[in-house]
Amino acid sequence: MVRAALLSSVGAPLELTEIELPEPGPGKVRVKLAAAGVCHSDLSLSNGVLRTKTPVVLGHEGAGTVVSVGEGVDSVRPGDPVVLNWAPACGTCHLCAIGEPWLCENQYAASVETYAALTDGTGLYPGLGVAAFAEETIVNENAIIPLPEGVPLTSAALLGCAVLTGYGAVHNAARVRVGESVVVFGLGGVGLAVLQAARIAGASPIIAVDVTPEKEELARLHGATDFLLADEQTPKAVRGLTGGNGADHAFECVGRSTTIRAAWSATRKGGRVTVIGIGGKDDLVSFSALEIFHFARTLTSCVYGNSDPVKDIPVLAEHVRAGRLDLDALITDRITLEEIPAAFDRMAAGRGGRSLVVF
Repeated sequence: MVRAALLSSVGAPLELTEIELPEPGPGKVRVKLAAAGVCHSDLSLSNGVLRTKTPVVLGHEGAGTVVSVGEGVDSVRPGDPVVLNWAPACGTCHLCAIGEPWLCENQYAASVETYAALTDGTGLYPGLGVAAFAEETIVNENAIIPLPEGVPLTSAALLGCAVLTGYGAVHNAARVRVGESVVVFGLGGVGLAVLQAARIAGASPIIAVDVTPEKEELARLHGATDFLLADEQTPKAVRGLTGGNGADHAFECVGRSTTIRAAWSATRKGGRVTVIGIGGKDDLVSFSALEIFHFARTLTSCVYGNSDPVKDIPVLAEHVRAGRLDLDALITDRITLEEIPAAFDRMAAGRGGRSLVVF
């Protein structure tokens, strides 16, 4: 029996309850969580913006220690520190075969199968295949990444989503080069990770945009050279900070049509807009045929940082060891399982950076 934060149905409040975990079967690994980040995707799953089967234990950004392994598991053993991977690639589908594992056709397979049960026998689904909002979880072996040495286990949870997404957006998707200008819209956990990644890439200037003035201090701590309070004049202000041209790269970390349009308008001719935020299916973005031709900008999404976690997490670990990447700075609130609803409220209100459940 372990404690978990349960979502009984979409839109319902989270309930702290005890669940029964079975012994890990073939190809499965049981992990004792050290920490789990509270991601906006968890909020989107809970309120129906993203689809999930229920009842479900949410949480997909986590790190912990292997408790036991099932038959056939040979990549880890009990006692190993690991990071959880919510989008493991199957390695055999068409998209994996062409080198795009972040778009794997089978990455959500684990999320539609029950993995645990309530005390009355009701089956539970793992949020995004991970179920990190619990003291322990069971995942497939391919959802386990051994944690490289030199990275604290608790803060390593952020490598599983926010940091991998933000760093990958800059280095894998946009491929920001030294001296290029960057503007980041939305300064939650992912947006702050984008700022750090842009600094590591040597971007300049690095402009941070948010609706909350209190985010300025956080933005500058993570590498922003300038901070703008979001309004209708933001694109013009960005052009003013980039020699009248607009930014070479804009990163949208909110997932709203209005912010995507602002990011588009803040980008120079021939520039690139990378959309990281996850929006609603009814929130439409419109462009005229003429402006698409005239500005020659590139608009693209970025899924999980266009990353291969198996290859990229060791790279991130080296940045952490060298002091270039500060995981702890991303964490503004260390909380318990009971405090996840309050963390959801802070995210919805645009306050703080990453909330981290510490077990």
